[in-house]
Amino acid sequence: MELYFFSLIILAGLAFFNLIVGVSNDAVNFLNSSIGSKVAPRHVIMIIASLGIFAGVTFSSGMMEVARKGIFHPRLFLMPELITMFLAVMLTNIILLDLFNTFSLPTSTTVSIVFALLGAAVAVSLMKIYTRGDSYSMLVNYINTGKALAIILGIILSVVIAFFFGVSAQFITRLLFTFDYRKRLRLYSGIWGGMALAIIIYFILIKGANSTSFLSPETAIWIKNNTWILLFISFLFFAFIFQFLALFTRINILKPIVLVGTFALAMSFASNDLVNFIGVPLAGLSAYRVAAAAGDPLTAMDALQGSVQSSTFLLLLAGAIMVATLCISRKARTVTRTEVNLGRQYHGMERFGSSTLSRIIVRNVYFMIGIGRRIIPGKIRAAISERLNADAIELSYTLDGKPPSFDLLRASVNLITASAIISFATSLKLPLSTTYVTFMVAMGTSLADQAWGRESAVYRITGVLTVVSGWFFTAFAAFTISLVFAFLIVLLKGTAVVFLLILAVVLVLSTYRYHAKREEETSKIEEFSLRSTDDADTAVRTSFEQTGKFLMALSNNLTVNFEAGIAEDRERLKESKNKAGQIQKWANTIMENIFRALVLLEKDDLDDTRRYSSTISSLQEIAESHRDIVKRTSRHFENYHSGFLDEQKDELRRLKRFLNRLLWNTSIMLLRRKKVDYGYIEGQCGKVKNLVRQYEKNQIKRIQTGKSKTHLNVLFYGLLWNSVKISERTQELLDIFKESFNRGNH
Repeated sequence: MELYFFSLIILAGLAFFNLIVGVSNDAVNFLNSSIGSKVAPRHVIMIIASLGIFAGVTFSSGMMEVARKGIFHPRLFLMPELITMFLAVMLTNIILLDLFNTFSLPTSTTVSIVFALLGAAVAVSLMKIYTRGDSYSMLVNYINTGKALAIILGIILSVVIAFFFGVSAQFITRLLFTFDYRKRLRLYSGIWGGMALAIIIYFILIKGANSTSFLSPETAIWIKNNTWILLFISFLFFAFIFQFLALFTRINILKPIVLVGTFALAMSFASNDLVNFIGVPLAGLSAYRVAAAAGDPLTAMDALQGSVQSSTFLLLLAGAIMVATLCISRKARTVTRTEVNLGRQYHGMERFGSSTLSRIIVRNVYFMIGIGRRIIPGKIRAAISERLNADAIELSYTLDGKPPSFDLLRASVNLITASAIISFATSLKLPLSTTYVTFMVAMGTSLADQAWGRESAVYRITGVLTVVSGWFFTAFAAFTISLVFAFLIVLLKGTAVVFLLILAVVLVLSTYRYHAKREEETSKIEEFSLRSTDDADTAVRTSFEQTGKFLMALSNNLTVNFEAGIAEDRERLKESKNKAGQIQKWANTIMENIFRALVLLEKDDLDDTRRYSSTISSLQEIAESHRDIVKRTSRHFENYHSGFLDEQKDELRRLKRFLNRLLWNTSIMLLRRKKVDYGYIEGQCGKVKNLVRQYEKNQIKRIQTGKSKTHLNVLFYGLLWNSVKISERTQELLDIFKESFNRGNH
């Protein structure tokens, strides 16, 4: 029994880490609307969500039955077999969820735990059948296959139903209130607020009353039988409160709706999903207690078929860990950021690229819209367009100078619709997932709000398709990995457990470093972004400084690339290639900022407008030339072509030195807004051109003598003329900015 007690300690440790990775992924479910709309300062949102989590864990006792007997029949297994399954499941869950968190993709922890349990149970069952010599058709006696099918059905239902109702609810709401909703909301605050809070209260009761640890069964039944009366009373009460607040105070009634909705979804998350994190270890503890009471580890687990009350202390301890993770986890923030950015109202840099499928979808949707325009009368179309005019949106900027991703009206619709769908499905015992409902409702409301315009539709749809396909991958991967892990533990016993623990630690540490690196890159890109409250002068000045940083980073990377190419260092060339992608993103962000500066400039200031618009082409050519140099060099040595000749190495070193001086000095002038020494920069640019002309002649001689082969010729000429292009465009940039500096010094 000592060995199995040690296994319980391992399960407890895995439960701790599973809580961390699980909350990091699922926090998006209840934080999306409040964070996206910036309904309150972040610390206030976290307090509300934390209270919801603590309330939810007290409702989760009954849900623990799922991990113990929802997927397989425990009476057919012995305690060592159950411990084997539980270890495989927990290791699988931690690795898989941490992987999704690292790439900022929200997935379902319910799907992960259910299919991991299914995979481990299948593996152990097959080993039992093989050992006994039974027919493999006996497998269905061990496994609750209906549960797995219900989860798959839940994915499909959640995606379709939630998206449809998200689009419909937001479209109707926006038609009623428009984007300039404040005046209309003042008139209808009572009806809207009463309905919203009644639905959310209904959601709390339906999701919590049946599984709470402190309500008696009679009370739960009474609530269920009097649901409509409670809803009507709630509606009247909140309608009166909100109408009073709207008429006699300046309180925006959407704020309490969003905050209460955040509390409700956080409570639902803790109530339903806590089982995904600690249900398996608690089931292992129950199995150990049964075996310890019998004094025999090979005792049948019939006792697990019945109900077992979970410890309130353990539930509250798990809640505390969840709250701590919610407040400090950076991965939770990045997963939330993914969903918020997919639904944001304004355009900007998109995280996802376009795909063939997303382009096909967009093309067909626009085709259908064209048909609709021909069918719907012009007056009706004009009336709808007027009420759905997104230009009337009023975004209140926060202290960080950035607008909310969407307004409070959409945030309230997100919460009301998700709560209503989940509550109704729960009452009918339909297998909908909270994760899928909240995500697809958010995507539906953003589509109805025209956030997916022609500038962003293909990228947003690619993002949604990526997330949805990840849900199905979660099921497949959880089943497969857990199956393999369980087989390894059955065959290799403790050796496999130690190996898998080490593997999990290595993978988690690796993803942690990778995520930290991605966060650093993201923060640098954000540094290049303008604040939405910046005026024209600030925008222009910031663009100068950002261009200086851009040129400095580009200079450093060119130095690395040249040196790595001369040394044939493929690892450093790979690093330079990765850095080039990041620098390209910086260039795109600076160009976006310049577009914003052009919008802010006075329309009659044609000189400024022309000058700053010309910086876009210069920046673009510098970035493209830099990228071409890096790609050419990397591809050349990846294909193991011959290295540079000794005289070519000397020439490249000298060219690199002059190009580096040109870029560095220009960047310093822009960053520090020093007086432009234009003569020096012009001299450096001239030296680069002279060097390239001389090296071109030298290269022709090498080609004629056969010393330099074809691939090396192509690479060398590419480096020379891209260097010339960079130097010329850098001089043009400084020429553009010179007049601004001179004007600023007068």
